[in-house]
Formats: sequence, C-alpha cells, structure tokens
Amino acid sequence: MDGFNLTAVPIEEGMSSPWPNTMSSHSPNFTSKVPEVPVSITTVVTAVIFVIVFIVGLLGNTLVIYVVVRYAKMKTVTNLYILNLALADELYILGIPFLGTHNVLSYWPYGEFLCKMYMTADTMSQFSSTFCLTVMSIDRYLAVVHPMKSAKWRKPQVAKIINGMIWVVSFLIALPATIYSKIQEEFQSCNMTWPEPSTLWSTVFILYTSILGFFGPVVVICLCYLLLVIKVRSAGVRAGLTKRRKSERKVTRMVVIIVLVFVLCWLPFFTMNIVNLVHIIPENNVTTAIYFFLVILTYVNSCANPFLYGFLSENFKQSFQKVLCLIKANAVNTTQITAQDRTKESNVPNSSPRSHAQNGKMQSIQQRVQMEVLESETLKSSVL
Repeated sequence: MDGFNLTAVPIEEGMSSPWPNTMSSHSPNFTSKVPEVPVSITTVVTAVIFVIVFIVGLLGNTLVIYVVVRYAKMKTVTNLYILNLALADELYILGIPFLGTHNVLSYWPYGEFLCKMYMTADTMSQFSSTFCLTVMSIDRYLAVVHPMKSAKWRKPQVAKIINGMIWVVSFLIALPATIYSKIQEEFQSCNMTWPEPSTLWSTVFILYTSILGFFGPVVVICLCYLLLVIKVRSAGVRAGLTKRRKSERKVTRMVVIIVLVFVLCWLPFFTMNIVNLVHIIPENNVTTAIYFFLVILTYVNSCANPFLYGFLSENFKQSFQKVLCLIKANAVNTTQITAQDRTKESNVPNSSPRSHAQNGKMQSIQQRVQMEVLESETLKSSVL
C-alpha cells in the first residue's frame, strides 16, 4: 500500500494512488509536493511515527499468534478467528518498512515484482481484517441466540476452514491491485495505473473497496449485534445469568469493543475518500496533516488489538503473562534447581540411617566373625 507521500510529485492523469492509503486520482494535486513544510522535519517525524507503530504492532501481534498456537486452552473458535485477525494485522504492519522507505526516498527502490507483492498483500490484509471481524460477529450472534443449533458449526475445525476461505476470497477481491499496480516510470513510485477512462476506473475501484472492504461488512456486523441485543433483553427477563451465559457475555463484549475500535479507526479514512469523490478536497497544510493522521490511525488499529485482547480476555491476559515472564521464570527455576542439587550433595554423607556408634559395633562384630573363621581353619589344618 503506497502511503500518502508528503514529498511526492504530482500524479498525472490515469495514475491512481492505491487503496487505502491515498486519495482518489480525481485529486492529483493532493499528493503534490508541499513546499511550506520542511522536508527534513517531515521525513524525521514520519520515520519516527512509522518505527514506533511498526515495533509495537509487530511485537503485539506476534505475541497473540504465539499464545494461540502455543497453549491448548486458547484454541477456541473465537480465538482462532482472533488468530486470523492477528495474522492480517501482522501482514498489514509488515508493509510499514516499504511505505516508510517510499516516503523517505520519494521513490520505490524495490522493483516491480515487490511492488505487486506489496500492493496485493496490503489489500488482502485489509479485506481479511474486515471479513474476520464480520465472521466473529456472526459467530457471537449464533453462540448467544442459537447456541444449540449452531453447536455443530461452531467448532475449531470449521473455524480453520472459514479462516482459509477468508484469505482466498480476500485474494480474489484484491486482484485489481495485483493486475494494475506497477512502478510509474516517470515518478519511480509504486502505484496503480488505470486504463482509460482512468477517472471512471479509479472511482469504481474506490467505491468497490469501500463497500466490500468496510461499509458492507459494517452493516452486517451492526445487524448481528442488533438482533443479539434484542434476543438477550427478551431472554434476560425470563431467566437469570448462568455461568455459561456470563462467559458468553464477556466474549461478546470483547468482540464488540474490537469492532468498535476498528470502525473508529477506519471510518474517518473511508469517509474522506468518499467525500473526495464528490468534492475534491483542496490541498493545504491542514488537509495534508489530517490525511496523514488518518493513514496512521489505520495502522494504530492493528497495534491496538493485542492490548484489547489482554485487557478484555482473562485467558489472553494469563497467557501473555506466562510468555512475558518466561525468561524470568526460567532463571528462577535454574537457581532453585542448583540450590536443590547443592543440598542433596551436602546430605550425601548423612544419608545412612546408622549413627557412628552403630558403625563401631558393626566393625567389632565383623572382626569377631573373622577371628572365628581363622580359628576354624586352624583346627581343620591341625586335624588334617
């Protein structure tokens, strides 16, 4: 995903910025150079922000992936969907070095093959994230509203198949990014080059990605939780909360908050893109700063999810603590084992239950036996 470049040159007609980190090609001036902002300051600030987001997001999502794969108790249906979401967030975060380099150098240094790979992976990760959240919301609806009927479908094996289908569908939807992304020779930037009429293609692509990648899934998610709330309120009047229902409520609350954070982080960006289709947003320092903030906000969402898991799920919290304290625990265990070995070694001489007096008695008895044996042998020899 070619991010918004504060120092890029203007994009000519027919060349569109890729989704979702740039505006429509209807506004080529929006990506032009900003002379009022010193390039050195812009470069440093951009690099620092990207480095922080990259490190936090990479470590956080790697931790989520590890605990779900490592611990058996974490392999629930919901957690498998969270695993898939963490993979999508990780893939999105891994694009930051390419995006940051592009912004700092103001050109794409990695070649056309990596340009296509980068654009494809980035677009796939966005669709996968949205579809994961949609599936998680549908799963919550089935778990709460139809717990018995959906039991045969809400299994880890089924969740794994659905996760695989999400990536396949995301790849198919992201094919336009694979086909039309290339290095623009005049500007040496990784971007999308649309055929004629380029304006129409660009508009269709923005609507296509906005509807399938955000607004459509959000409608499905809202519908699921609306029906869920109606069902819970009607059932809550007739029956008290059982232990299972309390557990389901906690999981549902976690999924709802994750979805809300996703919407808050991505809604401003997609809204600005849609508005730019209707009315071209003029370029100035304020709009440039706003758009850059909205792009960073989408990456912050991928960084925030691991923290949400830790705060909202006791299982994730305990698993995180186990992993983060693993080195310390190993050091303590090594010290304890060493101390135990030393204790055993020091107790070896005292391991015999007999006292020194008892040992002396045994030695005297052995001497008497030996004397008797010698006397008997002497008698035998004399007889012979």
